[in-house]
Amino acid sequence: MNFRKATFRDVEAMQKLINDYAEQGFMLARSRNTLYESLRDFIIAEEAGKLVGLAALHLVWDELGEIRALAVAPSMTQKGVGRKIVDMLTEEARTLGVKTLFALTYNPGFFAKLGFLEVTKESVPQKMWKECINCPKFPNCDEVAMVKELF
Repeated sequence: MNFRKATFRDVEAMQKLINDYAEQGFMLARSRNTLYESLRDFIIAEEAGKLVGLAALHLVWDELGEIRALAVAPSMTQKGVGRKIVDMLTEEARTLGVKTLFALTYNPGFFAKLGFLEVTKESVPQKMWKECINCPKFPNCDEVAMVKELF
């Protein structure tokens, strides 16, 4: 298994994995444009040259970061791929000085195993919601807010 930063050649496979889950209602869809604009945020996992997992660290505001777009190929779930990606992004966040890391998820149990705590959406900084206005589920978000303090 190889873990690395995403490159332009990964975008098509990234979009397919993300949007396959989005079609099932498990995450938000991402356009190619969005993936190109945020490409530097992503870490991918690949096995035998095939993309099998990904997630991004998005810097939101002063010392606030978000783990977003976490997806692991169905054939690779429960094998530590998502955990390794989140661990790598968490270390990157620490290096950058992020103090609070959060995720909006439909799988809070996964993030809880990694030390994230479930919080009410009202308890997180307003800056966390700046992109929510563009979400098709806004203002009726049904994701769970999870937070991890890094320092």
